Amino acid sequence: MRIGDLAAASGISRDTLRFYEKRGLLRARRGANGYRDYPEEAVDWLRYLRTAQSLGFTLSEIEADLPLLSGGGSTAAALRAALAAKLEEIDRRISGLQALRGELSLRLGEDMAACPLRP
Repeated sequence: MRIGDLAAASGISRDTLRFYEKRGLLRARRGANGYRDYPEEAVDWLRYLRTAQSLGFTLSEIEADLPLLSGGGSTAAALRAALAAKLEEIDRRISGLQALRGELSLRLGEDMAACPLRP
């Protein structure tokens, strides 16, 4: 499938597809004419990639786990472990943000004449 067909099927721009290919997240064969030829399963892979991004995974994280996520018998268990680790990371970030919010709230509640940035 050519890049335009893949862009239409996946809803991803040609520029983004080229970017993914440059990063090694997407592979295409080159025809004698130089056109990219993507396999049919590229559409499913791109849906997976976009879903992973929507769940908070960065492209770097997806790249690091690419061999693990591209197939094999332990893929489901590995994906569950990756999702669990991401959930723990999000919980830590939420906790840190709640602490920061509490500190900001305290500083805003102090004497209006005092500088809120003083320790």
